[in-house]
Amino acid sequence: MATTVIEKPKVDRSELSFIPDLVYFEPGALEYPKGKRIMAWVEKEGIPFRMTTSHNRITNLPGDSELEQYRIAKRTLVVGVRKTLKFDQSKPSAEYAIPIATGCMGHCHYCYLQTTLGSKPYIRVYVNIDEILKAAQGYIDEREPEITRFEAACTSDPVGLEPITGSLRELIEYMGEQPLGRLRFVTKFHHVDSLLDAKHNGHTRIRFSVNAKYVIKHFEPATSRFEQRIEAAAKVAKAGYPMGFIIAPIIWHDGWEEGYAELLESLAKALPEEAKNGDLTFELIQHRFTKTAKNVIEKRYPKTKLEMNIEKRKYKWGRWGQGKYVYPDEQAYALRMFISERIFEHFPNAKIEYFT
Repeated sequence: MATTVIEKPKVDRSELSFIPDLVYFEPGALEYPKGKRIMAWVEKEGIPFRMTTSHNRITNLPGDSELEQYRIAKRTLVVGVRKTLKFDQSKPSAEYAIPIATGCMGHCHYCYLQTTLGSKPYIRVYVNIDEILKAAQGYIDEREPEITRFEAACTSDPVGLEPITGSLRELIEYMGEQPLGRLRFVTKFHHVDSLLDAKHNGHTRIRFSVNAKYVIKHFEPATSRFEQRIEAAAKVAKAGYPMGFIIAPIIWHDGWEEGYAELLESLAKALPEEAKNGDLTFELIQHRFTKTAKNVIEKRYPKTKLEMNIEKRKYKWGRWGQGKYVYPDEQAYALRMFISERIFEHFPNAKIEYFT
């Protein structure tokens, strides 16, 4: 008698919000309402959890090799208390970086977090939001009567974590009440539904990191798809948020002109007219890498198709004395002009804040 095999339907993980495989808690985190809520969620979901003395020091991650531990770390959430409430500067995007999370569940091959968070790739969220907001208020008061902008995505992608933390909504509504406070963040994720009815008062600019389909497919695993990001951008625009797009990294590849033309045409079709003709910003960043980043990326993603041939690049000194490899001037100019022309073709009132 033949056995009938029932195949389980395949789940599109890109539709799901992030659910960690393992969670660590600092004991102090459970003294805060947000920490208690996350613990209740972890227990409800049946996610394994452990206690740790510090969110900065997780030493017993499972995995038999460094590469396996890295991949497990990217699926590990650490819930802690942010003790350092001195904010880093975040030029040119904003005056300060507001710290609500560190680390990202995405596997973007080119990401600068590969090196800046090299020894701590696990994801940390901070539960003492009231203390963080109090510190932000101090910076706002200090700069009065100037407007103070805060960037919430310098070391993380907070939208990917929002279903767990709810922290972005708290920041958005707080800044919505501040005459001189503004919030900005950028995301590659589409989980924006809980932000759509937040009382933002036009004080938060949500930017989406977008790219050609080729780049998303080959270099941005574990992030939202091309179509998902565009759909989320349309939702955010309809909710009245100031909008922006970061096209980064702009990568020279076969068919790049068609890929970036398709991207901008798709955005133009999706956005409502008031957003297309309103206060829309673009930030353009060509692909770059350091020698350190190249070594780390090739170790962590040994099969990557990311082109990092130093012989084909130009060395560009950075403002802090550390150089990066960028495209030669002729290629960089071609990328800049083509994409800029497509932007103004579809969004004549848009502002290109920079190309770098």
